[in-house]
Amino acid sequence: MVIDELKKNMIPRHVAIIMDGNGRWAAMHGSNRIFGHQQGVDAVRSVVEGAGELGIEHLTLYAFSTENWDRPKDEVDALMALLVNAIVQETDNLNDKNVRMIAIGNLASLPNDVQSQLEEAVQRTSKNTGLNLILALSYSGRWEIVEAVRQIVRKSQNSEITENQITECLFSDHLSTAGIPDPELLIRTSGEYRISNFLLWQIAYSEFYFTPILWPDFRKENLFEAITDFQCRERRFGKTSEQIRS
Repeated sequence: MVIDELKKNMIPRHVAIIMDGNGRWAAMHGSNRIFGHQQGVDAVRSVVEGAGELGIEHLTLYAFSTENWDRPKDEVDALMALLVNAIVQETDNLNDKNVRMIAIGNLASLPNDVQSQLEEAVQRTSKNTGLNLILALSYSGRWEIVEAVRQIVRKSQNSEITENQITECLFSDHLSTAGIPDPELLIRTSGEYRISNFLLWQIAYSEFYFTPILWPDFRKENLFEAITDFQCRERRFGKTSEQIRS
């Protein structure tokens, strides 16, 4: 796929990716799951580069879900260590590419060293004006919706808002993605057909793209292929084709 073949006026502003298949990739290569997660970092690097080349404004990566805490302790510990190392090693590269890092999710549940390195990377890249790289860590869509409800209830109890002021826009403003447009395109690798509790509110009208490619093998060329497929879709938002064409 050649990047010049893409329609520049139809590049999605926001792409979200469920990065799946690290464990299966490792098994296919006769290694343990952690090796698969390590190789997945190369895929992240390539996709971030490709998103920047395309002019995508926001790229959200599902890096660690709240459900992932239930995995074997040795795998979770290794994932946390890998996350710290990746953040430390990639921050300079993100700055070189003018990428701003943002983190969403129940960040307080992360180990202290992860929180510390994450905060430092977010701060060090905060002045960048290119791609917003949004890492969803200890995140789930249901958790996020419940947290938004709690915030709104507290404000209602404090008479900061009334029942009639509660709208979709107000609700969106209390999500962790407040101020970020909803994803136009959601990509999931590894051949699975699930959304796995990811951005449940935000993907109401996203286009879905499923690929059998395991995440460690996913590269920016595969991102371009997904964008090409996206550009062939007709996005109607509940309207008819005739209404869209007119």
